[in-house]
Amino acid sequence: MLVERADFADLQELAAHRQRLWESQRDYVARSSPLHRRAWGSTRPPRSLAGLADLPLIDKEMLRASQRDHSPFGDYLAADENEIARVHRTSGTTGTAMNLALSRRDAEETALVGARAQTASGLRPGHRVVHCLNYRLWMGGYTDHATLEATGATVVPFGVGETQLLIRTIRELGITAISCTPSYPAVLGQVIAEHYPGLKPRDLGLKLGLFGGESGLDDPEFRHRLEAVWGFKVRNANYGVTDVLTTFAGQSEIDDDLHFVALDILHPELIDPANGAVLPWQEGSRGELVLTHLSRQCQPLVRFRTGDIIVITGTGKARCGRTAPRLRVVGRSDDMVVVRGINAFPTQVAAVINQFSGLSGEYRIVLDGPSPYAVLPVEAELAAGAAPEEGQAGTIEQRIKRDIGVSARVMLVPFNTLPRNEGKTRRVIRRDRP
Repeated sequence: MLVERADFADLQELAAHRQRLWESQRDYVARSSPLHRRAWGSTRPPRSLAGLADLPLIDKEMLRASQRDHSPFGDYLAADENEIARVHRTSGTTGTAMNLALSRRDAEETALVGARAQTASGLRPGHRVVHCLNYRLWMGGYTDHATLEATGATVVPFGVGETQLLIRTIRELGITAISCTPSYPAVLGQVIAEHYPGLKPRDLGLKLGLFGGESGLDDPEFRHRLEAVWGFKVRNANYGVTDVLTTFAGQSEIDDDLHFVALDILHPELIDPANGAVLPWQEGSRGELVLTHLSRQCQPLVRFRTGDIIVITGTGKARCGRTAPRLRVVGRSDDMVVVRGINAFPTQVAAVINQFSGLSGEYRIVLDGPSPYAVLPVEAELAAGAAPEEGQAGTIEQRIKRDIGVSARVMLVPFNTLPRNEGKTRRVIRRDRP
């Protein structure tokens, strides 16, 4: 089902390939997925992908309801349970944990497409990469490990926790690359400072940082700060959507934007998140990413709302030679904060925070009560050894107003006040929610 080197392939040939897959996939889903049959009602799935917008959208809550009513995998499990080769579970940090099933073919395609993104980001045979994500049930653990292996690199399966042991392992094994969340280096750096006097992060000899799972990597100031401290190249290497494909986009060694490397087995759409209207897939368009599986056996999805707001930044051939469309992730629709009618995202706040050398880069948005909000409440952490300066909070508030267009109330907190996590870091705290 995969096209060799699809990220370099002719886009018209890929479109024809997707159409051929859809002609088979639509019949498979219609026959085997009660969830989709309920959602579609009397609407027949179109023969052409061009008519996909005639079908209703599928969202995360529909999947949660399906798994509650048809435990454990939901009635969108289209394959026989004997075909399930691997099971994962989401963290459930934003709702009920979801059970994810992969057939052998699903798992293989996931690994190979993910490897395209990791390869684009610079991972090669000869690299020794330590993978520091949760290996228990989370898709980012073992399945992301498989994508790293598919690049030909040597993979060290470390997981999370025991950070001192990780530091020793990196030094003893001569590890040259690390795969983790972008907030984890702050944890690692803190342990180095506390337990290894005289050792600097760049002394570990890491050459490549492969990151994903959190926002903020599109901000050049954040990347430059990481590179200055650690001495490695920073890549947003594994962007994906857990229910769809764990990794389907990554930065290249030349371009900062994400390359959508799965056009042979995923059909992307862009919609207005407010009303679901389809937007043109063209450079400059901004909207919510919607994805359709064209080659998925266990839990196929058609017109699934990812919740991610993206901007398409390029559709022609990139400087690296890839034809894969480029995009940037603006934020998540569920992390969006509306302040006096203006949409604000954590990534925009991060871009402002990272402009100030007196701050550590750690921040969070703490919301008391339901929207609408008159101001954006931001807690910003001072850099190590820094004391608050007179008027500093006001200067940050002015910059947020200038760059984002919303009024903010900034509270400066001492270094190490905000939590550092080995997993995903929550940037928006809604105290009106459990």
